[in-house]
Amino acid sequence: MEYTVKSGNPEKQRIGCVAIPIYASRKLSASAKVIDKASNGYISNLVRRGEIEGDLGNTLLLHNVENTLCDRVLLIGCGKEKDIDVKTFYKINHHMVKRLQASGATEIASYLTEVPVKRKDISWKIQHSIEAIDETLYTFNQLKTEKKEARRPLRKFIFSVNGRGQLMLGEQAVRQGMAISAGIHLAKDLGNLPANMCTPDYLAKQAAKLDVQHNRIKTSVLEEKDMEKLGMGALLSVSRGSREPGKLITIEYRAGDDKQAPIVFVGKGVTFDSGGISLKPGASMDEMKYDMCGAASVIGAINACAELQLPINIVGIIPTVENMPDGIACRPGDIVTSMSGQTIEILNTDAEGRLILCDALTYAEKFEPDVVIDVATLTGACIVALGAHPAGLLSNHNPLANDLLSAGQTSGDRCWQLPLWDDYQEQLKSNFADIANIGGKGAGTITAACFLSRFTKKYHWAHLDIAGVAWKSGEHKGATGRPVGLLAQYVLDRLQDTK
Repeated sequence: MEYTVKSGNPEKQRIGCVAIPIYASRKLSASAKVIDKASNGYISNLVRRGEIEGDLGNTLLLHNVENTLCDRVLLIGCGKEKDIDVKTFYKINHHMVKRLQASGATEIASYLTEVPVKRKDISWKIQHSIEAIDETLYTFNQLKTEKKEARRPLRKFIFSVNGRGQLMLGEQAVRQGMAISAGIHLAKDLGNLPANMCTPDYLAKQAAKLDVQHNRIKTSVLEEKDMEKLGMGALLSVSRGSREPGKLITIEYRAGDDKQAPIVFVGKGVTFDSGGISLKPGASMDEMKYDMCGAASVIGAINACAELQLPINIVGIIPTVENMPDGIACRPGDIVTSMSGQTIEILNTDAEGRLILCDALTYAEKFEPDVVIDVATLTGACIVALGAHPAGLLSNHNPLANDLLSAGQTSGDRCWQLPLWDDYQEQLKSNFADIANIGGKGAGTITAACFLSRFTKKYHWAHLDIAGVAWKSGEHKGATGRPVGLLAQYVLDRLQDTK
């Protein structure tokens, strides 16, 4: 898809279609008024007759409107003007794309950039229009023998800006929107691949491709023998039950000052989670291919930052394994020694994510990080607590937590903070080891983070539990690419703060 920006009146756009907002109670937007005036009241007459009310989701496609140069005008209902927020803006763009796909138009001039979104400027609206458009158009059909192709696919969007003074801002917003959208697309593709294709080795090879695409990236991979030498007994206890060897992938993006401490992203990469000996129920077990979506989001976020050539240092660490039952698989009651030296009693082999993450979090110390953020589809308890809307957030450093909450609000990829109190550590006591890997039924998301906090004493750390947001089930089953948008916005905010 090609995206660009342009200033100019809607009636003078020589293009396949001009998309114009209409608000609830039949209120014309600024661009609608311009076209209405040029067409001698044609728009207002249609609205007066009730052809379109302006409610969210309403659309009306017009052809050959008098005194306009475009082939079509698409009126898009946006709801009440004062109620338009981030989520509504995404829906408006979604409805626009769905209607355009059936219209035959291939090039679009969008005036949705004039829609007032609370506390958002023109740059935000352009960037997030791109993300919303690409999300609506995304399909995963690589593995289908028959691919449904649109007869006349959309190929170009031009976003309206107010005068030449906004062109540079608009172009930068296009670059950001395209880069972040590409990162989300990459994360979705990796997540949607089946586990017989997306193995730990495949994930490592995909990460290594970033080396070729970006000269500021260096990727390295530790094999199981390397991890044994480092004492990563927790991570290796999970991979024991699989014929697919575990890997520890490190992606270093170095575009900042040599002395600048890096941001470290750690992504859980369980390419399939059967639960191990503590076997999961059969229903919906196919969705356990999504247990590597934390890893996919780290790859996607770093790819976005590299595309934008951001002047910052970022390290991605991805522990990746399969969790399978086998004759030598880890058993409930086994005790292993982590890289940190702490011993862990494994009471449930289905609580494997924290076992691979704890060694990766210890490994992160070698990079002397500024902050460490881990991303993991860690607990079903997070879905019970928060549903499918925000990711769970827990942190040992309130300023870091606040930065992530703010980035979530800006990006629309929200998270919600839960307490990380010492009171919960009691639930992780073990009679036989330093710590148990589960803490009982109560507060499962919190006790999982409490477990990880034992390995993050030497730096500022935050944990994002994305179990409820990483993929959708049912009719629209598929990876969401979250939280690539949140992570990318966090990095952009950090750069803004240093200016």
